Amino acid sequence: MNAAEHFSGYGLDPTGATLKLPARPEPLAMKASETALVVVDMQNAYATRGGYLDLAGFDVSSTGPVIEKIAQALATARAAGIQVIFLQNGWDDRYVEAGGPGSPNWHKSNALKTMRKRPELAGTLLAKGGWDYQLVDELKPHPGDIVVPKPRYSGFFNSHLDSTLRARGIRNLVFTGIATNVCVESTLRDGFHLEYFGVVLADATHQAGPEFAQQAALYNIETFFGWVSSVEDFCATFAADEATARAL
Repeated sequence: MNAAEHFSGYGLDPTGATLKLPARPEPLAMKASETALVVVDMQNAYATRGGYLDLAGFDVSSTGPVIEKIAQALATARAAGIQVIFLQNGWDDRYVEAGGPGSPNWHKSNALKTMRKRPELAGTLLAKGGWDYQLVDELKPHPGDIVVPKPRYSGFFNSHLDSTLRARGIRNLVFTGIATNVCVESTLRDGFHLEYFGVVLADATHQAGPEFAQQAALYNIETFFGWVSSVEDFCATFAADEATARAL
């Protein structure tokens, strides 16, 4: 039984039809009312020159097209009545939430490591209220969008994401953002274990590291944890649903 067949037994949703999103390894059946578009960590830290990833030595030169693709997906999602959720990664300005030397995060976070190597950056990277923490100007939330702060890679860890989704009857998570191989994949994996259907719009994501990290993350997702699609297919699928709704 594939994902489309799994959902075929669901009753018709009075707020919208069941649609099939083209995806790998098979199309995924979805309803707008049961779907959220999740924008992962589109902050200056991850997408802008001078942000944390750039300062830590990662290439952010090609994030511009990703921002444009996310903007396209956001416009379609909002018009179709799909809930938009922004995840925003970071900690309090004293880094209590980041953990101390007894936390693996203290040792593995490249933001924390970069500040230890460059003391002049202390207190600037991923600190709530700072420029690095802010969402990029091109992707500011609209009224009705939900912003979920998170202290670790996964959006489900120590956050209200799960309860927010369940309260709205959301079963399907459409992922965009940065980084595909870190926070996007981590959140999708945790969602899989919590019984959410996760799909990544590959051209609306960007990896931290070399290109093979992107391809490895997408392979992992479509083989073990979810589905992979594109912004073009997402927009074509849900724009059709919007057009049908207007005609009724």
